[in-house]
Amino acid sequence: MTTIGVIGGSGLYEMEGLEQIRSERLQTPFGDPSDEFITGVMNGVRMVFLPRHGKGHRLLPSEVNYRANIYGMKKLGVEQIISVSAVGSLKEEIVPGHIVLPDQFIDRTKGIRKDTFFGNGVVAHAGFADPVCARLSDTLEKAAREAGATVHKGGTYICMEGPAFSTRAESFMYRDLKASVIGMTNLTEAKLAREAEICYGIIALSTDYDCWHTAHDDVTVEAIIKIIHQNVAMAKNIIRLAVGGIAEGRHCPCASAMQYAVITDKKVIPEKAKADLDILIGRYLKPIPLNPPLTGGKP
Repeated sequence: MTTIGVIGGSGLYEMEGLEQIRSERLQTPFGDPSDEFITGVMNGVRMVFLPRHGKGHRLLPSEVNYRANIYGMKKLGVEQIISVSAVGSLKEEIVPGHIVLPDQFIDRTKGIRKDTFFGNGVVAHAGFADPVCARLSDTLEKAAREAGATVHKGGTYICMEGPAFSTRAESFMYRDLKASVIGMTNLTEAKLAREAEICYGIIALSTDYDCWHTAHDDVTVEAIIKIIHQNVAMAKNIIRLAVGGIAEGRHCPCASAMQYAVITDKKVIPEKAKADLDILIGRYLKPIPLNPPLTGGKP
């Protein structure tokens, strides 16, 4: 049975029905994760939780070690990640308090973040046309509607660098691009989850109208926190309801996304790189025997 990871606020693991709770601190070849991983079992399903910005929200979006976070999830056996995050709405119909399940991204980060496990002697190009797992998003949509949320399925997420919010001119530009929401974290996680062959789905909590809506106040931290507190219970309920459907297993391209992605000649890949990447793509780096042994008797 699959292990489900949840990345979001530090209180998400405080769920009714979560048992066998323990903390686990991991080391990775890519540095330290944001915080300890919290593991537990819910309805027979193993869960792994991680506060994206560290407990107490200590890390800027640009400071989060996304590689260590996703690597740690992989190391703990996670096959599917539910990401919970706050976003600004870029559409009138996405009202603060609504749930959005984006399926596309536009990258407005500035190259500061490490958003790939590759380099250092290994070149790989992951397919990313559909960056979110459609099967996982379908399950999250069903759970969100069952939980009574107002849900918007699909749409484009603008991932900006931050930490400052958008200028008004930028906010209008993003609306011209027909984007649905804006945030600062999910794209980087989605890229790394794809390279780790982990399904990735998003529960985006609409908290404000950014600064484009003339009939509403501009986005403020105070307003965001107020909406987040209101929506934490809803996010927990969605996760709780989704767990059963997600745990049934996965039959999607995510599980073999990197099968043909590595283009570096295996003979020249440094041994350290092989070791660092072993739990991610080790099975694709093993040489294929030219003359596999025969079985079942003489030819």
